[in-house]
Amino acid sequence: MHGVRWPELLGYAGALLMFSTFYMSTMMRLRVVGIAANVFMIAYTGIMHVIPVLVLQSCLLPLNVYRLLQMRNLVKKVKDAAAGEFDVKVLAPFMTRERHARGDVLFRAGDPANRMYVVQSGQVRLAEIDLSLGPGTLIGEIGVLAPSNTRTATAVCDDECEVLSMTQERVVQMYYQDPRFGFFLMRLITSRLLANAEQARVR
Repeated sequence: MHGVRWPELLGYAGALLMFSTFYMSTMMRLRVVGIAANVFMIAYTGIMHVIPVLVLQSCLLPLNVYRLLQMRNLVKKVKDAAAGEFDVKVLAPFMTRERHARGDVLFRAGDPANRMYVVQSGQVRLAEIDLSLGPGTLIGEIGVLAPSNTRTATAVCDDECEVLSMTQERVVQMYYQDPRFGFFLMRLITSRLLANAEQARVR
């Protein structure tokens, strides 16, 4: 290292940090190390007047900072979601209102599952297990997320009903966008599958 000037040390440090990003095991660490590499390289290329690389590193720095903040925010949302509850009322702006008469069938077992529903008024009965579901209940979520995308039960309106429906595409979109919604669906599906298994065991 004899004869190496201190600005060059900045360049070596930046290059070493950039190289080490290829060995990061998590994206958070990669972004942090990437930010450090950007800072060193900006300092080095600024002093040495290496303009093309300076411009590149100056563009990468805010991008890495932005992605790091995004990931930190997502981690926080996931932690909050795991500890909290989800109110299905917040889904209303993304759903379509439907009115059904007594005896109407929302879906039948074996049908393609292309929508999920929230009961607003009235009672909806799952015929196979003779279970009536009232206002505030979410139904049809299992089929929407199942690999086969088929209904596992038949839903019949026991009286005049008003429901909100959401397309499968929208459900999947919200599942990835809102961790609270994703955790809510996982817990709901798990609890219902366990309840069904317990019912089958008792019978």
